[in-house]
Amino acid sequence: MVRRQRDTRSENLLYALGVRYERWRREHAGAPGRRQLKERAVLFGGGSAARTLLHSMIFDARSRFDPVGVLDDDPALRGERLAGVAVIGSRADLAAVVERTRATAVIFTIGNAEGSLVRRIRALALAAGVRFLVVPETSELLGHELGAQDIREVRITDLLGRHRIATDAGAIAAGLRGKRVLVTGAGGEIGSELCRQIHRFEPAELIMLDHDEAALQAVQLSVDPRAELHDPSVVLADVRDAGRVREVFRTREPEVVFHAAALHHQPLLERHPGEAVKTNVLGTLALLEASAGVELFVNVSTAKAADPVSVLGYTKRITERLTAGFDQRWPGRFVSVRFGNALGARGSVLTTFAAQIADGGPITVTHPEVTRYLMTTQEAVTLLLQAAAIGDGGEALVLQLGEPVRIADLARDMAELSGRPIDIVHTGLRPGEKLGETLFGPGEADLRPRHPLIAHVPVPVLDPSLVRGPEAQWDAGALADLCATPSEQTRAA
Repeated sequence: MVRRQRDTRSENLLYALGVRYERWRREHAGAPGRRQLKERAVLFGGGSAARTLLHSMIFDARSRFDPVGVLDDDPALRGERLAGVAVIGSRADLAAVVERTRATAVIFTIGNAEGSLVRRIRALALAAGVRFLVVPETSELLGHELGAQDIREVRITDLLGRHRIATDAGAIAAGLRGKRVLVTGAGGEIGSELCRQIHRFEPAELIMLDHDEAALQAVQLSVDPRAELHDPSVVLADVRDAGRVREVFRTREPEVVFHAAALHHQPLLERHPGEAVKTNVLGTLALLEASAGVELFVNVSTAKAADPVSVLGYTKRITERLTAGFDQRWPGRFVSVRFGNALGARGSVLTTFAAQIADGGPITVTHPEVTRYLMTTQEAVTLLLQAAAIGDGGEALVLQLGEPVRIADLARDMAELSGRPIDIVHTGLRPGEKLGETLFGPGEADLRPRHPLIAHVPVPVLDPSLVRGPEAQWDAGALADLCATPSEQTRAA
């Protein structure tokens, strides 16, 4: 035992000497006046990513940084040396360490941190007068090992949280590999990311359906850059056209369906509820009626379907109930997946704020206290695939990742990151808009028996005959009444 401890100390000493020699060699190599000036940096976080990064910063000649210390809130690490660089304090010491080491940058190295921690360390770094940089998440590295060249500026998604989602890849693969998989709304933000992630699980055929030809071509090229438009993987069709939907199912015989096609612009749908019904309700019904032979049908829903107060929420709640009803009618498994706002989607708060900033402002926020559950599109789709793999037929699977975010804080952070003076204006809540977002409706319990981020809630069925009728009858009040209709009740003549 004593000998092993001596061997470990000897190895650490040799490594430290090697680090010091490498620094001396790089500082004195080449002609005077041609030495590479490196930015002195303090790392926050002493985990495995920091150790890998420190090695690259020291031994990679392309590195722009000279690590001068590590900060970590774990007292057990105090005094340790990581790749020869000392852990010299915690977040409380950041300003003093920056001053003592003459650092000009703080590099955040924790890959799965909550947004509150990222924002706090960034605030401390900026208050100390230094740059705040981050290492990318694993999904950004494209398979290569983390290195000094990967260090980048902070993005708004970093400030919202850097979640590492545990999934059962085997269970997901079992439902997709070798199957004919249809994705509706394939050209949209959720649909296109579904196509990219499903493609990695090697389906027998990936059928991408959308009524937008330009969006179809874009998603096709993002899945396979060598693909051509005559490739049968793309299907130009509108889910409103029930006859065309039946033809697609008859000729392509999908075994798995992910239904992401929907209208979701809340203010517009409040003004045009009939259009919302045509796409969100009747389009979903057309797909459900054509899905007698599928093994799995996944209806992509929204948190606005929980205790709905808007046309969007009403129509998506109706689709959840229709989906549950067809689980009893057809032999396959029919589920809905409900989640919050996907960052990056067209019309999302992130893209809206980005466009307003690009235009010089102001950023418009409806209410200073409005909050929303936010996740990146990649996170939402990863969890959606996991939910589809573990959900029981007739359920709605509710995804929850992180805590609700104040939209006013998001606006302020984006304005700061732009580096430009941008005003923020409050415009008032819009019709059908809640101050806070609800994930569960009345009587729905937050039960997560199979995954910590996925709750299972039963959904009452709805007779499809209740949604048929002239477009003129559909207004917000009629949709609200239909959402509250018990499954056994029929529409009065």
